[in-house]
Amino acid sequence: MSTEKTPSDQQTAPVSRRKLGVAGVVGLVVAGSVVVTGIMARAKTDTELKTWTAEQAIPTVAVALPGSRPLKPTLDLPGRLEAYSRAPIFGRVSGYLKSWDADMGAQVKAGQVIAEIDAPDLDQQLLQARADLVSQQSSAKLSEATLNRRKTLVASNFVSAQEIDERTADLNNKRAAVKSGEANVQRLEALADYKKITVPFDGIVTQRNTDVGALISGGTGTGAAMFVISDVSKLRVYVEVPQNFAPAVQIGTKATITVPDHPNEVFEATVEASSRAVDIGSGTTRMQLRLDNPDGKLMPGGFANVKLALTGTAAPLHVPASALIFGQKGLRVATVTPDDRILFKSITIARDLGREIEIGSGITADDRIVTAPPDGLNDGDKVRVTGGPAAKDGKPTAETEKKEVKG
Repeated sequence: MSTEKTPSDQQTAPVSRRKLGVAGVVGLVVAGSVVVTGIMARAKTDTELKTWTAEQAIPTVAVALPGSRPLKPTLDLPGRLEAYSRAPIFGRVSGYLKSWDADMGAQVKAGQVIAEIDAPDLDQQLLQARADLVSQQSSAKLSEATLNRRKTLVASNFVSAQEIDERTADLNNKRAAVKSGEANVQRLEALADYKKITVPFDGIVTQRNTDVGALISGGTGTGAAMFVISDVSKLRVYVEVPQNFAPAVQIGTKATITVPDHPNEVFEATVEASSRAVDIGSGTTRMQLRLDNPDGKLMPGGFANVKLALTGTAAPLHVPASALIFGQKGLRVATVTPDDRILFKSITIARDLGREIEIGSGITADDRIVTAPPDGLNDGDKVRVTGGPAAKDGKPTAETEKKEVKG
C-alpha cells in the first residue's frame, strides 16, 4: 500500500495553519479591546466617583441677610406678686389672747377690732398710777394752801421771805410731780388701748398665727405676727432685670403678667419704680410694677411670668441666635463671600433677645450670614449655598449654576 501524499493534501495543511493564525490574531485584538474598554470604563468611573465625592465634601449652608427691621423686643422674666400694703400685727402689750374675731381670708375694715388681749399686769399698773396721781394732786393742793396762808402773814413779819421762797419751791415740785403722774397715767391708758387689736387699713387677713389663751409678748416685734393684713386691691410685682437690659426698662413701661393659677388670662401692669442699683450677687436691678387687682383674683406671694416691652430708639442689625459661633477667637459669625467661600467676622452683642441677637458691631446689612454653621468650617472653605439672597455683586451662587445646568 502506497503512503505518498497527493498534491491536494500538501496544499490543505498550510492553509489551515494560516487560518488558525488569523483567528488567533483576531482573538488577541478582541481580548485587548475588552481589556482596554474595561480599563477606560473603570478609570471613568473612578473619575466620576472622585468628582462626586469632591462635590459632596463641599458643605451646604443656608444664608440670610441681617435683619434691620425695627423690632419690638420683649423680655420674659420671673416675678413675685406682693400686696401693695401689708401689715404684720404684733401685740403691743403683754398678756394672754382673750378673743379673736377674724380668721384667715376674712375681709376687714380700717379700725375694726379683730382681737383682744387680757393684760392683768397692765391693769394693775394703771390702777397704781392713778392712785399715785391722786396722792400727788393732794400733796400739791396742800402745799398750795400752806403757801397762801404763809403769804398772808408776810405783812406782819411773822413769816420770813426765806420761808415763802421754800414753800413756793415745794409747790412747784408738787405740781411737777402731778404732771409726771398725769403723763404716766396717760401713757398706761394709751397702752391699755392696745389690748384691742385693730385693723390699720381695709384688706384681708392673710395670716392668723395665734389663738385664745396664747401668751403675747408685747413690744418685741419678733417671732410670728399675730395677724397679717394685706390690701390686695392693688399688687406690687417685683422682677429682677439683668443689668444690660435695665436701661431699656423705663418708668411707665407696660408689661403683661401671666400666673399659673389663671393660665388663660393676661393681666396688664406698669413699671412704677426702680431700685436704680445693681445687686452684686445677681447682677440685676429690681423693678417694681403696679398691678390693679380690684376683684382680688390674684393672690399676693404668688409666682408670675412678666413680659416687659423693651424700649429703644435705634434699630440695630439682628441675626438668629443659631448663627453665633463661640470659640477661642471670641464671638463670631460665618459669612459667605460672593464666590461662595466662608469668611468669619468677629462681632459684639448689643442685646440678647432670645431667638434674635442684636449686633453691636462687626457686620453690615449686605453680609450673607450662615444661619446654622456646621462644625469644621474654616476661613476660605468653599460652600454650597441653598436658599437665601444672591451675592451682592450679582455673581451666581454655586446652587444657582447647578440649577441652570440642569435646566
